[in-house]
Amino acid sequence: MNPVSATRLQPLAGATVVITRPAGEGVGFARQARALGAATVLLPGLSLRAPEDPERARRQLRGDFDDWIFVSPLAVRQAFALAPLGRLADGSRAFGVGEGTRRALARRGVPAIAPATSSDSEGLLACAELADVRGHRIALVGAPGGRGLLAPALAARGAHVEEIHAYRRVPPRLTARHFAALAGARDPLLMPVSSAAALANLVTLLPEGLLGRLREQTLVASSARLAALAAGAGFEDIVEAASAAPADLLAAAARALARHRL
Repeated sequence: MNPVSATRLQPLAGATVVITRPAGEGVGFARQARALGAATVLLPGLSLRAPEDPERARRQLRGDFDDWIFVSPLAVRQAFALAPLGRLADGSRAFGVGEGTRRALARRGVPAIAPATSSDSEGLLACAELADVRGHRIALVGAPGGRGLLAPALAARGAHVEEIHAYRRVPPRLTARHFAALAGARDPLLMPVSSAAALANLVTLLPEGLLGRLREQTLVASSARLAALAAGAGFEDIVEAASAAPADLLAAAARALARHRL
């Protein structure tokens, strides 16, 4: 096989992808990166926990809402683990922040609406189906501290928004093993990031030397908002992916790597 064909089949060969997905959630992402030729380092930016009040979350999830908004595939998975959510099949509208969330709902038999052009809060709010929600009862399913734009924006349109915390996100417990793996990783490093909280945690928790190294490498942001936050955190080589889906993040990483190889 000639080098050009090999590069097409494994566009991340020779690079290391730093996986920042929550602890326990990055294995599938790492498998996809390795299939494209990359080495991988698991560096979780978050840990996931059960909600503070699971019984309250279950009661809320059994509620009667006009619209349900799920902020991520994880929110879908955690919500369905807490309660059956049968009402979703009985006429309520379901929305997903991004195509990955829409697919997660579809796998559970729930047709959902997702923005066609972006996988963020701004994209969802631009959907025509949410333009007139005056008087609607809307369930916003996620975790504390996430998607802070949605609830006030929908309330300003006249909706009654109830936030349902199906899980919690807490800072990860990074150990010497994580630091050693990052220190020994081969350049170039490509770090996909799809969570502002994960980025903030890593900036806070990483030793200065390792953080400085990452700032000199390529960060792949899942949205323009995250790209701006990364720039504010001192990262300089930032590329924006089409969405937070692993395939889109890895495609953007491959484009960035190809650019560096020119």
